[in-house]
Amino acid sequence: MATAGIISPTTIRIVGSLSSTSFLHPFRLPSLQLTKAKPTRKLIIRAARTESKGVSLGFRAPDFKLSEPLTGKIWTLDDFESYPALLVMFICNHCPFVIHLKKDIVKLSDFYMKKGLAVVAISSNSAVTHPQDGPEFMAEDAKLFKYPFPYLYDESQDVARAFGAVCTPEFFLFKKDGRRPFELVYHGQFDDSRPNNNMRVTGRDLSMAIDCVLSGQPFKSAQKPSSAGILFVELPITV
Repeated sequence: MATAGIISPTTIRIVGSLSSTSFLHPFRLPSLQLTKAKPTRKLIIRAARTESKGVSLGFRAPDFKLSEPLTGKIWTLDDFESYPALLVMFICNHCPFVIHLKKDIVKLSDFYMKKGLAVVAISSNSAVTHPQDGPEFMAEDAKLFKYPFPYLYDESQDVARAFGAVCTPEFFLFKKDGRRPFELVYHGQFDDSRPNNNMRVTGRDLSMAIDCVLSGQPFKSAQKPSSAGILFVELPITV
């Protein structure tokens, strides 16, 4: 993972006119004035194959307020308060790891939503560096693949930071115990399948975790991290 930035230099501006002898005569040096260069723009790009990081189980789901490009509706964590479990997925349109699983993510979500699971997908990728991940194309993707869940746009990337999300796809499964906040019980892979590894997509790991949560049983199996693709790319900032 690499970060690249541009440092604003301090420039020297010469005040007054210069003659051909200005630098020859010891008493006729031109006046010099130090001025700071205008702020520059930079992109902090974090793009690499990576794995989801260790977020402590028991982590409480942070609140969010995000728009759904397809409908224009604003969604918050409170909209899912009545559900016994919540699956939060960080995905995007262009990532090959997401594309590899996309149809099966829809199948799994549709199946478990009928059993009472709440599901929400969030894209935190910058439309500046990846226009295909912008809200207009998110709406098209949601319509094309018939997403049964809301697909929300995290333009500021604040929500991704709050969850500790670093890659796509990344899965966070929370359980709800009465009036207590959603509590993280699974933060792992969809299954062992990856692009080009010739393993069939099954959704086994995530399905097992959801089954346990919906049945009120503890999930004791090992949680393998998602081996995922491009990290979200941060927005341009001024330095």
